[in-house]
Amino acid sequence: MWVWKKVIAKANEEEWQEKVGKLPGAVFSEGFHAERLQLDVYTETEEEALVLTACYGGKAEAVQTVDWVAATAPENTPPLIIRDRLVISASADPSVLQELTSRYPGRTVLTFPAERAFGTGNHATTSTCLRMLCDEVKTRKSPWTLTDIGCGTGVLALAGLRLGAQRAISFDFDPVAVEVAARNIERNGGADNLSLFQADVFEWAPAPGEEADIVLANLFSTVLQKAFPRLITAMKPAGILIISGILNTQKEETLAAATAAGLKVLKVVSRGKWTTAKLTQA
Repeated sequence: MWVWKKVIAKANEEEWQEKVGKLPGAVFSEGFHAERLQLDVYTETEEEALVLTACYGGKAEAVQTVDWVAATAPENTPPLIIRDRLVISASADPSVLQELTSRYPGRTVLTFPAERAFGTGNHATTSTCLRMLCDEVKTRKSPWTLTDIGCGTGVLALAGLRLGAQRAISFDFDPVAVEVAARNIERNGGADNLSLFQADVFEWAPAPGEEADIVLANLFSTVLQKAFPRLITAMKPAGILIISGILNTQKEETLAAATAAGLKVLKVVSRGKWTTAKLTQA
């Protein structure tokens, strides 16, 4: 397959619709420039694309085909490297995990295969939480505890235990997430001090003494904005709260809601279209 490409003025869209809009492979799309459009016409042959170039300028190029099933297979998905502490693999193949252990000595290797719409930890919100968690615990000398609210695959709580948490609590509103997290805990082992269960953040409260040194909440920003008073109850007085799941466009309102609830922003990191923040009680 080939594609003919041309950038056109948005004001001339109707004219170009008349010229090529009826071709089966024609696509008009908006880009970053408010006054321009990208016009692509996909063709079966190079000759068809070159005819359009001869008539209207632009450029013709071959479409690179990708086997996305193969490209995204666990064995072809690069491992997620978190600082000098963690390696998270999408593969559960023992030989792959052993090779990663040998390739990254001194790091803990965890396996989180993608399943049932739950990812491996590579999403910007999760990976940034992991990096922030690694940075936070690097200098901790005394024993510390962790609570992961909205656990998804369970990667944050399990990583926390590997990073030295004395105890971890992990829960999600979605029963399927809890089911997936339970399988991942079984795959990785070493989670005797992890309590995993289904709960609603707006109904759950820690038992006396269960307040955590570090609370992680990777939730939708609209949920976070309402849940800050509940999240504070999960924290020790000098505890740290790491939040994510915040679109950059919702950053200001979410951090404002956190401040209004009695939290102080310590650090903000944006990666792609997502924001992650570290806070403590004001």
